[in-house]
Amino acid sequence: MSDLRPLGRTSIPISSIGLGCWQFSQGAGLTGGFWPALAPETVDAIVAASLAAGVNWFDTAEKYGDGLSEQALARALVAAGRANGDVVIATKWWPLLRTARSIGATIAERRARLAPFGIDLHQVHWPLAFAPVAAQMNAMADLVEAGAIRAVGVSNFSVAGMREAHRALARRGLRLASNQVHYNLLDRRIERNGVLRAARELGITIIAYSPLAQGILSGKYHRDPNLVRSWRGLRRWMARLRHPGLEESRPVVEALETIASARGASPSQVALSWLVHARGDLVTAIPGASSPAQARENAGAMELRLDEGETKRLDELSRQFA
Repeated sequence: MSDLRPLGRTSIPISSIGLGCWQFSQGAGLTGGFWPALAPETVDAIVAASLAAGVNWFDTAEKYGDGLSEQALARALVAAGRANGDVVIATKWWPLLRTARSIGATIAERRARLAPFGIDLHQVHWPLAFAPVAAQMNAMADLVEAGAIRAVGVSNFSVAGMREAHRALARRGLRLASNQVHYNLLDRRIERNGVLRAARELGITIIAYSPLAQGILSGKYHRDPNLVRSWRGLRRWMARLRHPGLEESRPVVEALETIASARGASPSQVALSWLVHARGDLVTAIPGASSPAQARENAGAMELRLDEGETKRLDELSRQFA
């Protein structure tokens, strides 16, 4: 059963858990190599499992395999019998070394990669463009007015950048729908730096990426630290996966395991539930999945509601990561 809430102050309903599709990059490109390539039938099965479990939206990006993730997602949705309008699609424009003009110049390729599905949410991937935020938002607003996209979001934007984007869109009669940021029990910086507070004030949805801290919150690396050897690229050198980092996060993971055991859930589901339910409808999460079982497990967090004591316990144990 899906747990629907509005995307920002738009009329677009999204489930509290979406599916992050970075892992559909086929191992291609600078960022795609972060993950092993998944077979097409595995991608199809992950998407089908997500849909069956109540997930109604999918987040991808131009930079994920240079469009291959978008293409794989569209193919998998068609294979699952979905048509345009049945699901919500979010993608992102890559801003590095580009100007705002690139937003309009690249939209045809984004739409072609995702065909037959339209783009519901188009986001600026990072605040790194050779253009002011206002110019980027004006280019996005042009796409909304042309019917090429439905809503505008940003990703990794600070409070100042988020407010500037919101103001620029307001001048065009639009609202900033979302800010996609790194947020989980081991990284709560947006609670300290004002992003969460500003999002609530402005009616902007927070989309939490890496909501399980690259799998650390599942507890599997605490149970078997040798698992990290199977990781590819830079991920295996993350400080949080080395012994001191794992020991620092162990109290949080042990609490997740205790709550999960009492609830007949998994630690991952508890961690995701904390994200998407403790702050009303403000926060959604986009965990990735490399198997149908993971997709089902992640989506199951939509039905898990922590009580006040459980939420408070996790808040206290993870406060050091704010």
